[in-house]
Amino acid sequence: MKRLRIRELVRKEFIQLFRDRKNRPLLIITPLVQLILFGYVVSTDVRDIRLALVDQSRTVESRMLQDAYDANETFRILLFPDDTRGLEQALLERRVDMAVVIPPDFSATLRSGRTADVQILVDGSMSNMASVRISHTLTALQGLNDRFVRELYPQHLEYGRIDGRIRTWYNPNLDSQYFYVPGIVAFLIMLLTLLFTSMAIIREREAGTMEQLIVTPLTSSEWILGKTIPYILIAQAQMLGVTIFAVWWFEVPMVGSAPLLFGATCLFLLSTLGIGLFISTISTTQQQAMMTTFFFMVPFFMLSGFVFPISNMPLPVQWFTHLNPLRHFLVIIRGIFLKGTGFETLWPQFAALALLGTAVFAAAVGRFSKHLD
Repeated sequence: MKRLRIRELVRKEFIQLFRDRKNRPLLIITPLVQLILFGYVVSTDVRDIRLALVDQSRTVESRMLQDAYDANETFRILLFPDDTRGLEQALLERRVDMAVVIPPDFSATLRSGRTADVQILVDGSMSNMASVRISHTLTALQGLNDRFVRELYPQHLEYGRIDGRIRTWYNPNLDSQYFYVPGIVAFLIMLLTLLFTSMAIIREREAGTMEQLIVTPLTSSEWILGKTIPYILIAQAQMLGVTIFAVWWFEVPMVGSAPLLFGATCLFLLSTLGIGLFISTISTTQQQAMMTTFFFMVPFFMLSGFVFPISNMPLPVQWFTHLNPLRHFLVIIRGIFLKGTGFETLWPQFAALALLGTAVFAAAVGRFSKHLD
């Protein structure tokens, strides 16, 4: 293996890659634009709940209930209909997310010491968001209940109770961006490396330069290295860029080791570049390579734990997810970003990435060597 041959092939690959003007924004600007876009869009935080409130009681107590929602910045009361007609239409047209109906006997029931029912209608078409909205409204009602109890029974009560002192580690404000932005960084690196590597060999074939390279003294190993080194360097530069941007723009804490993240990225790239090369050897056109890449991307994304918890999946599917390199890299990148986790804890994920990367890359090289023959 001669370094001069590899160096010249790397140089040629860089020239070929950046000579095409369409590739430049894809390599430099696209990761940052996607990070900004996904960083804002991919969020499960609920900060604005639109509300319709029907007050059939019109008493001091029902006014206190309305004030409890008004005082909470998460709720915004948009409609005050006189009756319940139209509430279903408002929910159907998505003008409101929730509807609260206070019955006529609300105040009398409360003052008699009995439990007063308040009907709460929630748009459940998005189940996750509905659960969060229900949780917010139950918290608001609990605060109001405590206030009513203090007014009805002003004497000081002494009784034993359980007081949970909750402290959330690693993400004190439960900001969903802290969870999603590191995942988006990993996903973007995988997307770009897969797309560009899968085109590497096909581009040579379609440009008519494949035969010229085959007759050169380059060996299969030199070929592979020359083809992959540019993408490794570009991917590491992209990783550095989007990581700095994630910390600076989204203020995601980076409390772990940067060299450890660099090493994990190298192992992760071993898998993604190997898969990209393998796709490149089995495809005959760039369109076919792109379609095959998306065939891999969707299961990688869905079975990575990026959005859906792996522990909620059926057990055979959970076993299958161990073959997904993105699953292991997400554990590493989130651990390094938020927890400052070290190698002593993350070594199983490093070992899995090394095994997967070696196997995939060896298969790609074997397929590529046979292709050259």
